[in-house]
Amino acid sequence: MQEKIKEKHNGLRTLVVISTLSVLVISMAFGIGGNKISNPETQVIPIVKKDSIASVKAFRQVYRVLMSPRCMNCHPSGDIPLQGDDSHIHEMFPKRGHEGKGILSMKCTNCHQPENTKGLHAPPGNANWHLPPADMKMVFEGKTASQLAKQLMDPKQNGNKNMKQLLEHADDGLVKWGWEPGEGRTLPPLTHSEFKKQWQLWLNTGAYAPKD
Repeated sequence: MQEKIKEKHNGLRTLVVISTLSVLVISMAFGIGGNKISNPETQVIPIVKKDSIASVKAFRQVYRVLMSPRCMNCHPSGDIPLQGDDSHIHEMFPKRGHEGKGILSMKCTNCHQPENTKGLHAPPGNANWHLPPADMKMVFEGKTASQLAKQLMDPKQNGNKNMKQLLEHADDGLVKWGWEPGEGRTLPPLTHSEFKKQWQLWLNTGAYAPKD
């Protein structure tokens, strides 16, 4: 009789352990209350099979954004950033410097604060304001769609980014600043959500480069 009671007790204990583990597994996959954990800022669209037509079409839209002043001004062909909606040479003539943050006393963050300065055409701001570094200039200015697409996929020219990092880059804080540039500045031709969708679509369908 005691053996049966002991066996039943062990069986109940095993059942409790299994149930507890099941709850833990479910809890890891879902938030409290059964809501699936998600972050819309980091989610990516499902990977699709390679499709050169869809990929090229998506990059044409991406290219429109990358060539807008909000992106191109910080990706100049020279070592001085561009400025304004007409992308003229920065009036203060700051230099890129080795790290892309300026040289000597002329540092980017001297004027560019963590947030936009209030006022029409006042200095824009971001805590990570900088140009690409001297050893990885990532030039957009003057690039054709084909040239820029190939550059973005080349780790030797894109900041050593792999596919995962490229997908995530659409949500980089400095990238997203382009859609909150401060008073008096034109926004990119797509919303950030539209840009992100086209960026991911381009990458997830093969990252094909358009023909010039």
